[in-house]
Amino acid sequence: MRTIGFPSILFLSIIFLAACSDNGSRSDSMQSDQKKVVEKSIDKLSGKKIFFGHQSVGVNIIDGIDDIFNQTSGKKLNLAETRNPADFGKPLFAHTKIGTNSDPSSKLADFEKIIVSGVGDKVDIAFFKFCYVDITAGSDLEKIFREYADTMSQLKKRYPRVTFVHVTVPLMTINKGLKAKIMKMTGLGNREEYDDNIKRNEFNSRLLKEYRGKELVFDLASIEATAPDGKVESFTAGGKTYTALYPKYSNDGGHLNENGRRKTAEKLLLTLSSLQ
Repeated sequence: MRTIGFPSILFLSIIFLAACSDNGSRSDSMQSDQKKVVEKSIDKLSGKKIFFGHQSVGVNIIDGIDDIFNQTSGKKLNLAETRNPADFGKPLFAHTKIGTNSDPSSKLADFEKIIVSGVGDKVDIAFFKFCYVDITAGSDLEKIFREYADTMSQLKKRYPRVTFVHVTVPLMTINKGLKAKIMKMTGLGNREEYDDNIKRNEFNSRLLKEYRGKELVFDLASIEATAPDGKVESFTAGGKTYTALYPKYSNDGGHLNENGRRKTAEKLLLTLSSLQ
């Protein structure tokens, strides 16, 4: 019987490990049918003026749109980082960082400031997103949501022609490994990651209850939690089930990697293009 030498075993082991170690950081190319749908969405949005306020996860999503452009043919969106009303004289997908992380009020104030500066007189679609660091275990959800709802209501009344899109708060991953399970059983686990995501889930539930079916909502959190096979990443606490960021969509537990950002960007384009 022929024996396999150590070099051969080592080589086969490396190949096996490489095949099994996909951490979700690679972005697979789009399927033909999927590509056609996305291209139709881009074509529909190419004549629109859009404004998107964000922070780092928003940058990930913009990078995801660029990824899509690299895989599709036909029209592209005119992406530009700007908040200057003078730049909205032609179709544009404008975006910029707004406010300060961990301070949701600052983001609301900055978004409102940009819209009333003249952008609201020119855009067709406007939206912004909070970051996961804006909603944590210690957040006063009632205060944040009331301020959010009041600001959006005032903007809609002042700019009835603009479609303001509501966006759910992004999530973070939950450590569910063996070490985490043991620490949870012994009471030594990190409750913060659970409690933070619970608050984000609660805020998102409030937002969806208030706006879904009435106004356009981009459910970012749901997209982040749903794996390619449709399974939803979740955890339980206090007898209730909550969603979390699917681990293979992130390399650091919060920001989106190539797979995560492209999937999110696709869903965003589809959502925005659903407008009449």
